[in-house]
Amino acid sequence: MRTLLSYASLGLAAALTLTGCGAQVVPDEKTAKPQAVTVTNCGEKVTYDKRPERVVTNGPGITELMFALGLEDHMAGYAMPADEVSHDDVPYKDAYDKVKWLSKDRLTKEGALAARADLVFAGWNYGFNENELTPGELHKAGIDTYLLTESCRNARTSTSRGIMPPLEALYTDLENLGQIFGVQERARKLIATYKAQVADVHAKIPKDAPKPSVFLYDSGQDQPFTSGRYAAPDQIISEAGGANILHDLKDSWTTIGWETVVKRNPDVIVINDYGSTSAQQKKNFLLSYPPLRNVSAIKNKRIFTLDYADLVESPRNPSAIERLGAYLRGGGDAG
Repeated sequence: MRTLLSYASLGLAAALTLTGCGAQVVPDEKTAKPQAVTVTNCGEKVTYDKRPERVVTNGPGITELMFALGLEDHMAGYAMPADEVSHDDVPYKDAYDKVKWLSKDRLTKEGALAARADLVFAGWNYGFNENELTPGELHKAGIDTYLLTESCRNARTSTSRGIMPPLEALYTDLENLGQIFGVQERARKLIATYKAQVADVHAKIPKDAPKPSVFLYDSGQDQPFTSGRYAAPDQIISEAGGANILHDLKDSWTTIGWETVVKRNPDVIVINDYGSTSAQQKKNFLLSYPPLRNVSAIKNKRIFTLDYADLVESPRNPSAIERLGAYLRGGGDAG
């Protein structure tokens, strides 16, 4: 197994050489050859021969993982829809302004090549898919890839995504990126901060009260698109004090039938504010859709909104847990 060394410690790790007169000479850090780093990504050992300097990312969650680690100087650009970074209160606004916005549509091989990318950080259905762009295509073009852990395919099913709880996926990616870019200490501090933030919310959950059941509504009128056990909303809901009505669904993001929602009768519905249909339009649909009229969340108008970047693996997850937790305890507004 390859020994992992941080880039920041390369100069300190260089051996001292004794000259004939007994003087010690330390090699220049700038000329020291970077050591390869090997991490486990989606169940596979992946080696990066050098620290990436021109990373291309897809979507806000993935992009903000880089920003949270202070790695914007190692980025060539990002691809994401305009509505994800257009509002004034977006986190990491300075970093977004500093890094080039490559595409307001989808990530493409041509775009990565034009940006002279040395690594593309994306995920299955988060920029990668079998019909348009795969990691293999980029590897053939000489571009390394890193897969978002939330999106990892489950080897037992080959199609469903998710191999670990969502927050564990977040911490895993921060640890891996910390090693790849030589910012392990920064990654460790972030993880500790996020864990403390989540633990504080969890400590406020009433111990004897029943957990409100929650349905995550992303989109779709004929059939709703929602979250199973392995997408970030599941653990955001549970750590906030609720229970995802689809926790038993061993997948990440997927489609179900409305009859399942009606049968499981959620106390609260969380809307994913994403796409061309606004959160208010989604709320209006839910409140007026006849099959849902007897669902508890609809009758009591218990509907909460979170942003897309809150609900995919990202540095915003702990804050989303705080806000949803306050709402479930009755101390927050409708989001």
